[in-house]
Amino acid sequence: VQLQASGGGLVQAGGSLRLSCAVSGGTVLHTGWFRQAPGKEREFVAAIGRSGNTYYPDLVKGRFTISRDNAKNTIYLQMNSLKTEDTAVYYCAADRQFSQWYPEKATSYDYWGQGTQVTVSS
Repeated sequence: VQLQASGGGLVQAGGSLRLSCAVSGGTVLHTGWFRQAPGKEREFVAAIGRSGNTYYPDLVKGRFTISRDNAKNTIYLQMNSLKTEDTAVYYCAADRQFSQWYPEKATSYDYWGQGTQVTVSS
């Protein structure tokens, strides 16, 4: 399974971006987005399970929306009302296991994309 993230860029605070994650090479069950800013640990941003349930941490809830297009094998992350603190490299991740899945834990994902840079200016 390969994941290809795209859609990052430079945007002003208050603006929007949509990230895409194209999945190829197999079927995945659960997918998520994480981000990592310089000097910080990777943190959970959003996830969507095989049933369609979505998960968000409080810091992005109401601003970010994860979705998927099964026909295109693509996962999206719509980011609105962006803040300077959202600046980071964003990674998509996927899991193919039917075992217990914890959407907020990076260790729950077996496959990772290469990351796409999001920079929010003030």
